[in-house]
Amino acid sequence: MSSLFSFDTVSDYNLAEVINAVDQAKREINTRYDMKGTNAEIDFRDANKTGVTVTGDNDFHVDAILDIFRRKLASRGVSQKILDASTQPATSNMKVVQDVAFRKGLDQDKAKKITALLRQELPKIKTQIQGTEVRVASAKKDELQAAMRLLEQQDFDFPLSFTNYR
Repeated sequence: MSSLFSFDTVSDYNLAEVINAVDQAKREINTRYDMKGTNAEIDFRDANKTGVTVTGDNDFHVDAILDIFRRKLASRGVSQKILDASTQPATSNMKVVQDVAFRKGLDQDKAKKITALLRQELPKIKTQIQGTEVRVASAKKDELQAAMRLLEQQDFDFPLSFTNYR
């Protein structure tokens, strides 16, 4: 009797590391000379911490704050692909405000892209879409490790992580 090994592919991030990155970015903004006496700040946009709001006196400040935040995320091992900075900054009352959402979860199109890639490259592997994650199963652990390497090498526009390795 052969048993199946499996893992789940998810698009998620470590919230504790993101909170730490925001706190570190706040501290750096408060100590930077070019940000002293300005409206420069970064904070979570809601109580659920689904994104950040970046405020500055001009576009340069907003870009600089986002750059600081990206560096803090990278130093904490969080993919910068979680940031959805597609919204344009809004200018009002001598302030520029940009809302940056965090990407989380795989929608149907992204899940189908992952399953199609795995089925094309590794036909012995079984894939199954389960809501916001993709279950990858095989009789051999080596095939699962090959699937992980294949997915890590791809340049998706969303972060990927692997959970439930059994």
